[in-house]
Amino acid sequence: MNQFITSLEKRGIILPPATIDILTNCRSLTVYNSVHELSIAALGGDDRNEYEVRYDIPGKGEITEAIVHRVRNGVAANYVDPYMRRRDPDTMAIADDEPTDKETFRERFNYDFADLKQETFDWLKNQDIAVFFYFAGRAGIGVSGMAIAPANAGFFAMGLAMLQQIIPVDELPGNMELDSIIYVAPTFRHTHFDGKQIVVHNRDGNRHEIYSYNLYPGPSAKKGLYGALLTKGEKEGWITAHCSTVQVVSPYDNMTTFMHEGASGGGKSEMLQHILREPNGQVLIGENSVSKERRLINLPLFSSFHPVTDDMALCHPSIQKDNGKLTVLDAENAWFIRVDSVREYGDDPFLEKITLKPPTPLLFLNLQSHPDSTVLIWDHVEDEPGKPCPNPRVILPREIVPNVIGTPVSVDVRSFGVRTPPTSLENPNYGIIGMFHLLPPALAWLWRLVSPRGHANPSIVGGTGMGSEGVGSYWPFATGKMVEHANILLDQILVTPATRYTLVPNQFIGVWKVGFKPQLLMREYLTRRGNARLKREQYQSARCPLLGYELNYLTIEGAKIPSRFLQVYKQTEVGTEGYDKGADKLYDFFREELQQYLTPELNPLGRQIIEACLNGASVEEYNNFIPME
Repeated sequence: MNQFITSLEKRGIILPPATIDILTNCRSLTVYNSVHELSIAALGGDDRNEYEVRYDIPGKGEITEAIVHRVRNGVAANYVDPYMRRRDPDTMAIADDEPTDKETFRERFNYDFADLKQETFDWLKNQDIAVFFYFAGRAGIGVSGMAIAPANAGFFAMGLAMLQQIIPVDELPGNMELDSIIYVAPTFRHTHFDGKQIVVHNRDGNRHEIYSYNLYPGPSAKKGLYGALLTKGEKEGWITAHCSTVQVVSPYDNMTTFMHEGASGGGKSEMLQHILREPNGQVLIGENSVSKERRLINLPLFSSFHPVTDDMALCHPSIQKDNGKLTVLDAENAWFIRVDSVREYGDDPFLEKITLKPPTPLLFLNLQSHPDSTVLIWDHVEDEPGKPCPNPRVILPREIVPNVIGTPVSVDVRSFGVRTPPTSLENPNYGIIGMFHLLPPALAWLWRLVSPRGHANPSIVGGTGMGSEGVGSYWPFATGKMVEHANILLDQILVTPATRYTLVPNQFIGVWKVGFKPQLLMREYLTRRGNARLKREQYQSARCPLLGYELNYLTIEGAKIPSRFLQVYKQTEVGTEGYDKGADKLYDFFREELQQYLTPELNPLGRQIIEACLNGASVEEYNNFIPME
């Protein structure tokens, strides 16, 4: 038994026998204690500025997974296979016998995981191994763990150690329970899974094992450990929400805290971005995709804001405040930021500044790089000539984000973002959501159950159509039962009556291309108004009840938003006929997705709400279930 394991056991930290076997019998073992050490390992040593992560695959020869460069602003890794540049939404398989609604490993691959598990361990024993400890969560809320990866996958380990806080061995608490372990074996995607990004979850009692058979951090280092947090929360009755959170201060010192939820590509990171002005100082609302008309407004001053969370927020009972509002705390140590919207210099001055000359090395993925160069976040790699990768990323430590808030905050407005397609009478679709809508809490719950991925999703493979991400928009990362999460979400809404709910589109409002402006303008307006408390005359029941209340008028700093952006049926290219056809598509989607929640375990109130929706309930009926305060 090696000295490392002996030192852990002396401190009461007991590893599983199989883990001890790997670490004792592997070709070599290196224990890492900092991100800096892993940034050196990512290049294969301190004296190198370029490194190829490659493996000898039986029957296929040598395959290069990624090319890694040391750059002036950190480490840049680029995958050779374009498929590996985005998260495959169909990565998860469950290996254990605990309750789950997910596809099990046996169902998918027609054999027990036990054999593959032993093959994985045997493969790791023949590698040079990198090991480190981490904590997924914050302020003692979350899961501790250990990562075991091939040493030549240092860039992957670096990303994991940034996203989840790396814990130096000397700082490990005595008698620490090891809540999770990640085993990384990238060659298996070629030898066993036809090149796919498979991640196997095995809930072994109180320990959550994650087997990552690929080197893209999304489905394992980030969303895999998100799954471990969700598993813990499901057992204890709380969730880790899929959201960004921002505390906004208006020019008149009103302060409103927004929590923006949604499926991948739903605008979470964008909620933390600044509004860009046109060269003449105006703000572009959108451009008509048919007539090419552009609509601009004048806004003299923007609100300032303080980021809180980027993608994951702990909603733990221990941090809740007695004010009727949901209280959240960031669940991450760093943020996995997509920069596809940054296409040229000046598109996002904040991100450009912080990534060009950061105080600590960053990890860049899917961005053009050369050894010792400076990575520019608008210079995306191309999946093929003339086609930029839609998912360029940078991992940004939250500690270097200006004005970031590291303490729990109470949420005034929970918004839900939906990627919407262009919609017209000739091509009707579900892009009928106005600039923003107010939702009764019961309807807000339903939107979280169906969580549409929506139009042209850049974050995932096959990101087209309106496919659902399910409960809370985090279901692709959860391991358990959908109905349990639905009940937790409903209970959460019931005990936080002072938090208000909105629905906001991105990409298109009818035929108008708007990008993420709707949520940014909503952020400006509601902060000025204070906590989404609008005059009753300002809104009415939407023509499509699934959209809650639509706005009758909206004026920001004297700039009137045209009604065609608030009530999409007023667009001449859409009209009531095109709108109603789009509403039918929404209803079909809701009816298809909600049926699966109607199980005996569902909260009785939840059953009433879903059945009302299936029967075509009005907005007022939704409001009667759980009234808006």
